[in-house]
Amino acid sequence: MPSTALNEEPKIQSKNEIPAMPHNQQDQHIQDEVLRHSLENPEDFWRHQAEHLHWHKPYSSTIQLTQKTLKNGVTHDSWEWFPGGEISTCYNCVDRHVHDGHGDSVAIYFDSPVTKTKEKYTYSQLLGEVETLAGALREQGIQKGDVVLLYMPTIPAAVIGILAANRLGAIHSIVFGGFAPHALAQRIDSCRPTAILTASSGIDGNKPPIAYKGLVEEAIRLAGHKPHNVIVWQRDQLRWNLNHETGQLDWNMLVDSARSRGIKADCVPVKSTDPIYIIHTSGTTGTPKGVLRDAGGHAVGLHLSISYLFNIHGPGCVSFTASDIGWVVGHSYIIYGPLLTGAATVLYEGKPVGTPDASAFWRIVEEYKVNTMFTAPTALRAIRRDDPNNQSFIDYGKRGALKTLRALFLAGERSEPTLIDTYQQLMGQYCAEGAAVVDNWWSTEVGSPITGRALVPHAGKHRKTEVRGHPPPCLKAGSAGKAMPGFDVRIVDDEGSEVKRGSMGNIVLAMPLAPTGFRTLWKDEERFWKGYLKRFEGKWLDTGDSGWIDQQGYIHVMARSDDVLNVSAHRLSSGSIEQAIAAHPRVVEVCIVGVPDSLKGQLPFAFVALSGQGCADPAVPSESVVKEIQQLVRGQVGAIASLGGIIQGKGMIPKTRSGKMLRRVLKEMVENAIRGDFDKEVAVPSTIEDVSTLTVARARIREYFERAETETDGMVKARL
Repeated sequence: MPSTALNEEPKIQSKNEIPAMPHNQQDQHIQDEVLRHSLENPEDFWRHQAEHLHWHKPYSSTIQLTQKTLKNGVTHDSWEWFPGGEISTCYNCVDRHVHDGHGDSVAIYFDSPVTKTKEKYTYSQLLGEVETLAGALREQGIQKGDVVLLYMPTIPAAVIGILAANRLGAIHSIVFGGFAPHALAQRIDSCRPTAILTASSGIDGNKPPIAYKGLVEEAIRLAGHKPHNVIVWQRDQLRWNLNHETGQLDWNMLVDSARSRGIKADCVPVKSTDPIYIIHTSGTTGTPKGVLRDAGGHAVGLHLSISYLFNIHGPGCVSFTASDIGWVVGHSYIIYGPLLTGAATVLYEGKPVGTPDASAFWRIVEEYKVNTMFTAPTALRAIRRDDPNNQSFIDYGKRGALKTLRALFLAGERSEPTLIDTYQQLMGQYCAEGAAVVDNWWSTEVGSPITGRALVPHAGKHRKTEVRGHPPPCLKAGSAGKAMPGFDVRIVDDEGSEVKRGSMGNIVLAMPLAPTGFRTLWKDEERFWKGYLKRFEGKWLDTGDSGWIDQQGYIHVMARSDDVLNVSAHRLSSGSIEQAIAAHPRVVEVCIVGVPDSLKGQLPFAFVALSGQGCADPAVPSESVVKEIQQLVRGQVGAIASLGGIIQGKGMIPKTRSGKMLRRVLKEMVENAIRGDFDKEVAVPSTIEDVSTLTVARARIREYFERAETETDGMVKARL
């Protein structure tokens, strides 16, 4: 039974003026109207969104503005969404759909090409698995408010474990399966779990299975906190020889025992402001930050975004997010978003290439009749590297296999316009009518996209009607779209003053954030203040990104603030230079870092991968390639952005497992090379995808600088 607030609350007055919308009438769009409504009257807007969910106890008000005082005496603004309410996200993801008569609808498709496994779970089957596992976990002492850590691959058992923990009112913390013991130990000590749910092994492409036993046991040995139990899902590819004396339990046996005795657990509602999960994100100090997500706001915000932005509305819709459950994209759009609306979600335990080839994604779209796909630009670049002419996409498209695909979402890093244009053309030719490529921008901290092009903007006004007459905003390649409901995006200078439209600056958010956004860090209020609010004295929340907003309200995210180059007192984003270079027909991938220069302060330095390039090719590109790339940079960015060097090579750009380029690592390597210290170690985050890229990068950098010394008077002018 959906419910509304007990009483009408007074309209919240923001301390900051609502940002100006597009001035020209032709630039106005219903997405702008929805944004304005959400910012000018958040009580009314979000109350209507909350009506679509089941509340075990009605909330007393939609939003309550508060203040927090830290131990050091600092006071800052805060807020609470749906205070007084109680909710069970598990109930809204599973039970609600069964009770509404959709038990036979598919909830999960699982596809693991390496293990040759395909499975399907209906909502009724999912409910049976979740309530039984929850009963078994309750018998192991797990209860409301406890933390359950999951260290698992992207398999159905992981989703069942997540929902079972939530069903008991426990807080879950998912750690990417395959993280090294030290990184896992840090997260164990951070969230102090009562139990760890894990699997016997994970799959990483077509490599041999990764044994989790040694990783988990070593992490527990390193950690100060010791969980009571480690509950292991046994996989056929590699088994775990359990040590019962250390609290290791067989997941399957626990469930079988509970099922034979009829043990089940009902949903335990929690306060709307209670945490649903902790997700750790990298910190500059090396200690991961535990981002905390509130239960009520998380459910309401995701339920809106999956319909409004993603065009996924319920039973019959299929969503495919090519990510891992350990990342925020996996939390929001593999698990919670699709299940909250009653749609089917595809769990894919594979890679964009190599499992078996560059057609893997398009096979998934065809086989499961996918409507919306979400991936990272780096995945599409990998496909382009192996299939430069997009022949796999074209082959599937020609036989009508991609006609169900309505949208391709990209996030995790900046998408170059050439990539967006290529796939927009392909989708326009071979996918559903009106199919769109949608770049969107967000972060672990905010839980759902801050920007994008709403595929069904009408859903922001009238969710229950079938009217779908409003098209999304126009595609503007290079931008990340317009702001999503509840996110008040501003551009400010380093003093916190807003800059004119079209001027680059720091991207900040006015508070309160939209309901999916975090309000603090797990047991570390002071770090929240220092990391996000202190820079602008509590007026703005600092995203750490730089960019600009154009006259039509499109937001252009150019780089992390740390990735902005200062060249002769000009602020240049690495993203804008990468965008120019990516327009070269042979450039498959590019990464820009800033290197020191005695005259200009910094110079942009490029790492590029070229199509048709072999490992034996020299680190210094041909003169023709250098000239062509320089012309692109000078023509699109300006002569001030002329490159200080170009290194070419395959497999040398390190990335995190979520696809973000590790510019800082390459920057540090180049700085060491300038000093002649080629072998000096650099700090590498535990989230790195492939450590072998560091060896390749180091060798390429050494080759480049040694050649530069013999051919010219400095590294900057080598072949330039």
